[in-house]
Amino acid sequence: MVVNTIHWFRKGLRLHDNPSLRDSIRGTDTLRCIYILDPWFAGSSNVGINRWRFLLHCLEDLDASLRKLNSRLFVIRGQPTDVFPRLFKEWEITRLSYEYDSEPFGKERDAAIQKLANEAGVEVVVRVSHTLYNLVKIIELNDGQPPLTYKRFQTLISRMDPVEPPAETITRDMMKNCAVPIRDDHDDKFGVPTLEELGFETEGLGSAVWQGGETEALKRLEQHLEKKAWVANFDRPRMNPNSLLASPTELSPYLRFGCLSCRLFYFRLTELYRKAKESNIIPLSPYGPLLCREFFYTTATNNSCFDKMEGNPVCVQIPWDRNPEALAKWAEGQTGFPWIDAIMTQLRQEGWIHHLARRAVACFLTRGDLWISWEEGVKVFEELLIDADWSGNAGSWMWLSCSAFFQQFFQCYCPVGFGRRTDPNGDYIRRYLPVLRGFPAKYIYDPWNAPEEVQKAAKCIIGVHYPKPMVNHAEASRINIERMKQIYQQLSCYRGLGLLATVPANSSSGAHSSNIKGVNARSSKGPGGAPENPASHGGTSRTGTTLIWWSDFRFKHHEKQKVEKIPLFVLK
Repeated sequence: MVVNTIHWFRKGLRLHDNPSLRDSIRGTDTLRCIYILDPWFAGSSNVGINRWRFLLHCLEDLDASLRKLNSRLFVIRGQPTDVFPRLFKEWEITRLSYEYDSEPFGKERDAAIQKLANEAGVEVVVRVSHTLYNLVKIIELNDGQPPLTYKRFQTLISRMDPVEPPAETITRDMMKNCAVPIRDDHDDKFGVPTLEELGFETEGLGSAVWQGGETEALKRLEQHLEKKAWVANFDRPRMNPNSLLASPTELSPYLRFGCLSCRLFYFRLTELYRKAKESNIIPLSPYGPLLCREFFYTTATNNSCFDKMEGNPVCVQIPWDRNPEALAKWAEGQTGFPWIDAIMTQLRQEGWIHHLARRAVACFLTRGDLWISWEEGVKVFEELLIDADWSGNAGSWMWLSCSAFFQQFFQCYCPVGFGRRTDPNGDYIRRYLPVLRGFPAKYIYDPWNAPEEVQKAAKCIIGVHYPKPMVNHAEASRINIERMKQIYQQLSCYRGLGLLATVPANSSSGAHSSNIKGVNARSSKGPGGAPENPASHGGTSRTGTTLIWWSDFRFKHHEKQKVEKIPLFVLK
């Protein structure tokens, strides 16, 4: 019997550690590697041009790698449920392979495709390779429920079999018995499209800061490991202004698209730390970002409402304000706080921001200043971030807004002091907000405090050339902490846990004071174990209670805590 195979690329845009592709090659007579691109989705989705450009780079690189194996990538236009019945018949397909997708909409899509394959008599080969572990097994080990604390997640994976080593890279020798039917008009019919062909306007589009693809990912992995080797042997790297810029060692976009295998990354880290420490006992900290990613994938896999409040059992139902004007100012980088606006400008221009910058703007939008739902932040990041994926994006926003996973709500990132500590000279702000370039370092984080003669010398009058602050941070953060306190007090009363942390007193003397005491960086850790150093809202209290309520308690969605609302915005 002739075996004609399709391998369907979705994520996992690579030839290394691709077990579903490897296994589908065995015993096959013909192999076509496809990627299904929905042109309608490109024109109507909430995904920005930087992410689409990165994806097209990935597909071009994958096609180039397949050419070296005497193969090609077939980019098919249309919807999977429309495409596959036609391909099964036209190409006489007997086998279909793809990487397991753990996210709810992916599982629903794949179930529909598997049904079509079964009806057509097509064998389906599915393998896990986008995550370190089989998430189904983690949930089975937890009595059928996803672990909803990071500590519980760590306990579960410690009881599982070790992470499987990455599969061998696909080579020409492995493909030698596979024929790849390639037509003369392949590029016209199945080539990777351009942004213009997908309907994007590219006039004025700057050059790409991020080059997508497996080739770039593997090169970056080596640079990342060189940096990690220094850290493993010496000391933890310090934050500096350059840390905020796109780095040749940053890997998150490549993990998101599967240009880089998380398992390859995991095993290379393990090898590095064993050599550096001359020990088989390795702390969890080197794996923090990978395990945090895994945690969010696990908590989201059976929760189709993970990216919204309604119907989401892991999310505290906080009565956020609806303020479209304030949301737009935040998203467009027009808040009047240079640190926040520079971050949002970098995000819009380049498609990436540092993880500490993400925390700063997320806190500002939600529990810190604007009291706007994390759901709105999810949408903006989904549009603009190259590395945003559904599970990690929503999980991070729930965490940073204190809606789930982590509730030290009394810590608040100061939109002046936090940036000043990281980049005292303000070079980052000057790079992304050239209108403020003329301000001296003393005033660049709070230019509204600059005397009139300083503003004139900088050729930037606040309120004319650059907006005034849209919110009084000291007052807003104090009120929002009180709001959070009341909400969590009500939750704790339901569970009989008593009162939560005392709200720190407001120690700042001015409305926008940045002379605020920070909290102990070691006292606050998120799901990935990464310490926070928020240059927080005032006060010295470091007490707090972390609540875990998910598995046995549901705060009724319609019973929203009534909190006094005080007008905080000056929108002009």
